[in-house]
Parts: sequence; C-alpha cells; structure tokens
Amino acid sequence: MIGPVSRRSVLSRLALALPVGLFAACSTGPGSSGGPSGGTADPVRLDYGPDASQFGELTLPAGDGPVPVVMVVHGGFWRSSYGLELGRPLAVDLAGSGVAAWNVEYRRVGGGGGWTATFDDVAAAVDRLADIAASEAGARLDLDRVVALGHSAGGHLAAWLAARPGLPAGAPGADPRVRLRGAVSQAGVLDLVDAAERAVGASAVPDLMGGSPAELADRYALGSPVARVPIGVPVVCVHGTADANVPIRQSERFTAASGDELVTLPGVDHFAVIDPSTDAWRACRDAAVRLLD
Repeated sequence: MIGPVSRRSVLSRLALALPVGLFAACSTGPGSSGGPSGGTADPVRLDYGPDASQFGELTLPAGDGPVPVVMVVHGGFWRSSYGLELGRPLAVDLAGSGVAAWNVEYRRVGGGGGWTATFDDVAAAVDRLADIAASEAGARLDLDRVVALGHSAGGHLAAWLAARPGLPAGAPGADPRVRLRGAVSQAGVLDLVDAAERAVGASAVPDLMGGSPAELADRYALGSPVARVPIGVPVVCVHGTADANVPIRQSERFTAASGDELVTLPGVDHFAVIDPSTDAWRACRDAAVRLLD
C-alpha cells in the first residue's frame, strides 16, 4: 500500500508517466469541460450513492461499438488519505486500449468506511453499471464482459468483488446485479488474517475490519478473498518480488489456495504496477484484457 511519505513520490511518478494533456484530461469532476484526449472521451463523473465518496468516473474509448468494462479500484490501505486520483492514469491507458474504464471512489477508514461500508460501496459501484448501461452515458457498455482491477487494498476489493456470487444471503455484497468475469489483483492484500497477524500496513487490516481476526472471525471469513475460495471466476495476481509494502507472500498464499495464476515480477516494487510507463503495468493491463476475451 501507499504510506504517508511514498504517496507523494508515486503520484509524481504517475504524472511524469503521462503526457501533460492526458493527465489534465483525467482531472475532471462535476461541471468540467474539455475535448477528447488520446482518442478517448474525458471521464464522466457518475454517483452511485449520496455520500461524497460514492461516485466513479467513466472513461470510454474511441468509437461507437459496444465495449467491455474494467473497474479500477485504487489502493491506499483503505484509508481516506488516498483517493481515485491514483486510478486516473490507469483509466486513460485502459480506454486507449479499447475498453471502458470505471474508476471508482469508496468510503475509506477515517471517512465513514470500514466494515461494512467499504465493502457495500464497491459492490454498489459495480451494480451501478447496470443503470449506467441503460443510460445515454453508458449505452456502449457490455455488461457480460466486466473485470475488476485493483492495486493493494484495491486488489483485495477487486478479488472480493469477484467472489460476490458465492456470498451467503444477507452478507455484504451478496446477490450482485452485475457479475464479474474475473479480477486482476495488483499486489493485493488477499489474506486478511495473515496480513493482520503480520501487521501488513501496521493496523490497516484491523482498522478496516473493526478488530482482530480472533475477535471477528465471522467478518474475516466473509471479507477475506482467500476465505472465499473457490472464487468461481479467474483472479490473476500480479506481484513484484521487491514489494516492501505488501509482501508477495499474500499473492502466493491466495494462488496456492485457489489455483489461480500468479504473475511474478522479478525485482519490481509496489508502485510499478500502477505506473503506465512500466512493463509491470502492462502485465496488469494485458491480464485484464485477456480476462475480457
């Protein structure tokens, strides 16, 4: 995940990785204007709930035909210090590759998030695609081809979203309106119990879940992707061996349990997978596009 000091450096890296016009086109919100950049339309902000954090930005590729969707879920230890600006460069690159990008915000710890709000929000954001596809803004969306892609905390949420059809009735996220074809976890936290016990992100996991695994075993059983195996759809895990923030052990434990693909990136750190100039990011993007086929 992204720490208080390293966040500045990773945002600088992302800004440098994009042409100025493309980065500016991503910095849009209600009432923004501007023409297409890089062959894609400017992102359109769409709410999925009344809270200030319950919205997403939809970026469509050039053309008029139907397009699959990649839902981008940003990381940041599930904390309110970090937002969907981390996903904007990825959304631009995905749209330039011919897919629609649905870059979502959600309530995070310190801003009304945690169990169950954070989980409720990302589930609602996926399901909002059903309404968007019925509107003029999203008429091109092919909801039979939707994949979630998330970094770090977002990788946890992306994999959890893929597991929603297997959740018991009444659980947060159960009975999805839109089912994913798969997910790509970019250095994701996929075993919440192991991460809590090893203090990945210090107290990030207990803060998200509201307590320790020993205290809240039922929550962890519902919210931890490794506990939801078999997921039912593919989850491709992309992880660098030099990741000092979320150890590759997280992806190794998940894929050992699930039988899913682990793409190991030798010598790659935690942030290269969200830098559009890197081969690490291209491995993530290509995995998502492959799942859409």
